Amino acid sequence: MSPMAATPATAVQANPPHRYVDDDCPPRQLDRALAARLDKAIEKVRRQAGIPGVVAGLWMPGEGSYVRATGVANKATGAPMRTDVFVRIGSETKTFTVTALLELVDDGRIGLDDPISEYVHGVPDGKHITLRHLAEMRSGLFPYTDDVDFQHDLLSDPKRSFTPRQVLAYGFKHRNTFAPDTQFQYSNTNLVLLGLVVERVSGRTLADFLERRVLRPARLPHTLLPETFEFPRPHPHGYTNQTLSGEVADSTNWNPSWAWAAGAMISDLNDLHRWAKIVATGTLLRPRTQAERLKMLPTGHPGLRYGLGIFESGGWIGHNGSIPGYETVTVYLPSRQATLVLMINTDILYQGQEPSSLLARAITEIVTPDHVYDRPAPLQ
Repeated sequence: MSPMAATPATAVQANPPHRYVDDDCPPRQLDRALAARLDKAIEKVRRQAGIPGVVAGLWMPGEGSYVRATGVANKATGAPMRTDVFVRIGSETKTFTVTALLELVDDGRIGLDDPISEYVHGVPDGKHITLRHLAEMRSGLFPYTDDVDFQHDLLSDPKRSFTPRQVLAYGFKHRNTFAPDTQFQYSNTNLVLLGLVVERVSGRTLADFLERRVLRPARLPHTLLPETFEFPRPHPHGYTNQTLSGEVADSTNWNPSWAWAAGAMISDLNDLHRWAKIVATGTLLRPRTQAERLKMLPTGHPGLRYGLGIFESGGWIGHNGSIPGYETVTVYLPSRQATLVLMINTDILYQGQEPSSLLARAITEIVTPDHVYDRPAPLQ
């Protein structure tokens, strides 16, 4: 991978007026000394890992909040990062897709142990792979994003559109990697299939079902599943080295259709702040269904357990996201009722690790030393 070019630094920006989510955190800043430690830690990681810009939000009931933007949103102009930007949230999309699926479970229209073959034809070993296996990443279906033809086709024309069936075909060319429910393997193939299940059962597009049943009830006005190149403003430019040449490219306007139900959504800091607690506590679901979601299983990766489209690391529950040019982390710590949201405008690894994970680790080492977010190296 190509090293990231150094970017001009800007001072950590104080947060502008911020819309607080209900009354889950008092509208006051964290202790100044603690905030200063966070400022220093974030800036150290940002410079070390070559991250252009960072937005960080931390809300700790009884202690206060911390919202900052540092670095740049555009390397060419030097425009500073802002806390009110929209970003592509990558695999955090999975928490929304699985919530939609679980609402259909609550409706009595599907069962988690239904085989995928009941809803989608042509899935290898589909009679033995259940919806639960797909959401748990235990299906054994080959990840289409690992297919060399898919990678070439995407990177040859990053603005092209893919349909769900088209991306699945890249994965279905390969033999399954293991028998269902015997191992964990992170695979976007699983979530694209679950998106198709939501559409088949609901009779609506995934974007429409999410809007009606998830986003509106959760009051997330700045979150969407784009159907084209839609990218609300303001948004930072995104930078990636996932290119045919390995050189760094501006991926801001790349088409995310290839990720669809697995990773194409867009959101902002306020919505992700709100969503963190909703998805971790199951506000939109029946308690029994939420309990199913939070049955965390080992992944084979130290420090990481996975439930139904959600993970746990160091006690923090939620998901991260990575898509060319952007990374996010949205997690909730039930024992402290704390929320951490990170948004950055690069996905370029630093020493084999995701820069968003480095930031989350540095922050939690300071504020919750007994609960350190310690995601391992990337799963894909």
